[in-house]
Amino acid sequence: MLGLFYNKEMNNSKEYKYKLPLNDQIEYSTSNNSLIIIGANGSGKSKLGAWIEQQDMENVHRIGAQRSLNFGDFIELKSREQAENSLLYGVDNIENNNSYRKKLVRWDYGEFTTKLLNDYRDVLSLMIAIKNQIHDKYIKECKEKEKNKQEYDKVPDTVIDKLIRIWNNIFPQREIDFTDAKVTTKLKNAVGDIISYKGKEMSDGERVALYLIAQCLCIPENKTIIIDEPEIHLHRSIMNKLWTEIEKERKDCFFIYITHDTQFAANHKNADKVWVKEYDGENWKIEKIEQNNGLPEQLLLDIMGSRKKVLFVEGTAESYDTQLYSVIYKDYYVIPCGGCSSVINFTKAMKDNAQLHHLECYGLIDRDYRTEEEIESLKAKGIYTIDVAEVENLFLVEELLLVINDILSPGDSKVENIKNKIIEFYQSQKDTQICKAIVAELKHKLSTIDINKKGKEQVKQVLKDGFRDISFDSIKEEKQNIFDLSTEYKEVLKLFNQKRVSHIVMENFGIRDYEQFVIGQLQGDKSEEIIEAIKKYLPEAIKI
Repeated sequence: MLGLFYNKEMNNSKEYKYKLPLNDQIEYSTSNNSLIIIGANGSGKSKLGAWIEQQDMENVHRIGAQRSLNFGDFIELKSREQAENSLLYGVDNIENNNSYRKKLVRWDYGEFTTKLLNDYRDVLSLMIAIKNQIHDKYIKECKEKEKNKQEYDKVPDTVIDKLIRIWNNIFPQREIDFTDAKVTTKLKNAVGDIISYKGKEMSDGERVALYLIAQCLCIPENKTIIIDEPEIHLHRSIMNKLWTEIEKERKDCFFIYITHDTQFAANHKNADKVWVKEYDGENWKIEKIEQNNGLPEQLLLDIMGSRKKVLFVEGTAESYDTQLYSVIYKDYYVIPCGGCSSVINFTKAMKDNAQLHHLECYGLIDRDYRTEEEIESLKAKGIYTIDVAEVENLFLVEELLLVINDILSPGDSKVENIKNKIIEFYQSQKDTQICKAIVAELKHKLSTIDINKKGKEQVKQVLKDGFRDISFDSIKEEKQNIFDLSTEYKEVLKLFNQKRVSHIVMENFGIRDYEQFVIGQLQGDKSEEIIEAIKKYLPEAIKI
């Protein structure tokens, strides 16, 4: 059986069951009422959805990715039986009780993943039929109670009431109405006038939302509902909200979403998740996604989908770090993490994640003011530093300046003047740089003091001893000597942590935004020369 086919109550929550061709086990159970099947395009997700449906045609209703969004001015009125048969089986008069054969009609006898579903009119007809049946029953009961001088019950909710409730949460600025078997939408314009338009004139997003809400609300009780590509035509701002609202109204049903959208999967928190790695035409490689342990879920899903070696770097998607490293490390999935602490944490979390052991993983961070001891300690964890103080200094290395000089000023070398100016600037900032290096060293030493699993008094003593063992004078003397002795250009770039240095290059070459100019040249004829110039300052352990 598939779905929640015996509605087992456990601690006031339902147990839902589903089937997957995963390992030797076929049937799984969960207390969540949704499952997300995620994978790249071409990985066989839709065929897997069809396979799940075919395991129990009677209890599974699948909404294919190929679906028409067209319907007419008026909703065709049918009996509930006719309308339900049309939606579930594709014809309104079913005499054959074989559920598999009935479903074959809906899918054109085998076009399980390629058939364009043209059932918008059917679902609207069923929605009206269910409403009419409920209202007829209620009126009959009211007349009976009136006859016996009894009080009436409240008017029961219909599918339309539930649909409008969901619609109002998703589209608060637009009203939807189904009076006189017509779909009408109303909204206020900028001056406060009410504008009314026909349902068939709604936007793609509105029409698909109406279609999906109606489908899920009209399906009989205790079914499994499979939705292939639930994100089609839906804006990200409403996508998860829509499905959350639908699930609330249909807690009796089990929802299976088939998607390649990692953001949708990550944001849909209360759901089981499986990754479809590949499909050979007969069998799938599927992996159940465990709760993450240190990696944001969307990042975990993106990594699983990329199948590349992973390189965590500092910065944002727009920063120089990411732009530069993405070109140099073409065979890696380069992931910007913000600060260096996030690079360290994500690298450690990925290495500790058993699901990702098949992928190589590295962290790459700025040298900053780290000591050789710190750098070696980080290497042991798969985290490497560049051989200059910060990524901006990679744009200042002599080898790269020579390449850029040939582009901008051939025959007139400006490199020596640029180097001398940068060294002068470094000398003017040296005292500030020494202070920053001392602070960085103190922070590092304090961070190595172990206060885990110690009581309050023990922590006080450990910190006291730690402070006592830190010699400020020796740190100051050490840093002073390092900075005083570093007068060579290469050594200056290894120490000088100052983001305003590139203005010297821009003044000499007469260009604006020097770093962006170099990034642009990486797309041209000089790209190999630029990479060769920079790679000398990158860790050899991370192969380019």
